[in-house]
Amino acid sequence: MELKFKIVKMEVPGETNIIIGQSHFIKTVEDLYEIIVTSVPTVKFGLAFCEASGPCLVRAEGNDKEMKKIAIRNATALNAGHTFVILLKEAFPINILNQIKNCPEVCSIFCATANPVEVIIGETNQGRGIMGVIDGFRLKGVEKEEDIKKRKEFLRKIEYKR
Repeated sequence: MELKFKIVKMEVPGETNIIIGQSHFIKTVEDLYEIIVTSVPTVKFGLAFCEASGPCLVRAEGNDKEMKKIAIRNATALNAGHTFVILLKEAFPINILNQIKNCPEVCSIFCATANPVEVIIGETNQGRGIMGVIDGFRLKGVEKEEDIKKRKEFLRKIEYKR
């Protein structure tokens, strides 16, 4: 048996967030759809799920054609069993993340970000799985007083703090 590692770059267009996770059941597609639209009714999103048994298809839903197409492209590029990709516009992962984690078939979340994402894939003769993710860039230092001020102003500007 041989194990190979690959890096798969995710497509995350500007003004978009991506959530990548793992679940265990075909029902995930419908459950995540319901969670997203009931949590943030104005959200634009696409969702794709890699089935790991039976026909092994990419299952997809969403209310935005372009986001759905990109989610399908990302899931197809991952080609890793029981993984899902959600692309969000006009909402942040924080708006839906707890609800997604509470979905009975969701096993784990690998990332939720607007940053560039590279996914580390392990591949064997049987299939592929996510080993981890690279979310964003390397550190450039430690925040100073001016950086703290900018962080706090940003959080208030987007109304996550008062």
